[in-house]
Amino acid sequence: MPITLPGLPYEKNALEPHISANTLEFHYGKHHNAYVVNTNKLIEGTDLANKDLEEIIKKTSGDASKAGIFNNAAQVWNHSFYWKCMKPGGGGKPTGSIAKKIDAAFGSYEKFVEEFKNAGATQFGSGWAWLVLKDNKLQVMKTANADTPIAHGIKPLLTVDVWEHAYYLDYQNRRPDYLSTFVDKLINWDFVNSCLG
Repeated sequence: MPITLPGLPYEKNALEPHISANTLEFHYGKHHNAYVVNTNKLIEGTDLANKDLEEIIKKTSGDASKAGIFNNAAQVWNHSFYWKCMKPGGGGKPTGSIAKKIDAAFGSYEKFVEEFKNAGATQFGSGWAWLVLKDNKLQVMKTANADTPIAHGIKPLLTVDVWEHAYYLDYQNRRPDYLSTFVDKLINWDFVNSCLG
């Protein structure tokens, strides 16, 4: 089964004014799609050709000879997850189980926000900031480039993409403003709650 580009869960202009249709045109239409195309080319004719995305990521993680496959496959997975972490009219304080878990793990929603935004702002170069479930505890972590919690057996619940192509057309070099907007206006807490399930 070839790896496919999943449809976006909303129209390309649905996250405006926070993330423009122009950004999604490039980010989803060009970058995400290129990772899909490259992954398929790289696994063609190998023993990974019939594996699903998560299996490809786990089998190639940490293997320098398969870095190209890992980087592209992990970026397909990370982006597919990232789109679901946002919704029009999202953001703000969560409700449901995730709200209780955040209070228990971080002391307050505000403390979580501070840690999450700090992880995104201090990720040097390209990468991702995550809210994850590790050893049954909520944690904020960051990964560089294409790295992903699933390569380390950690369950992701939320991510924000801090590669420049995720925000540069709308925010230029103002990554902290993009992170604040993501938290206040875009997070899809229903999706995060569904990941806890």
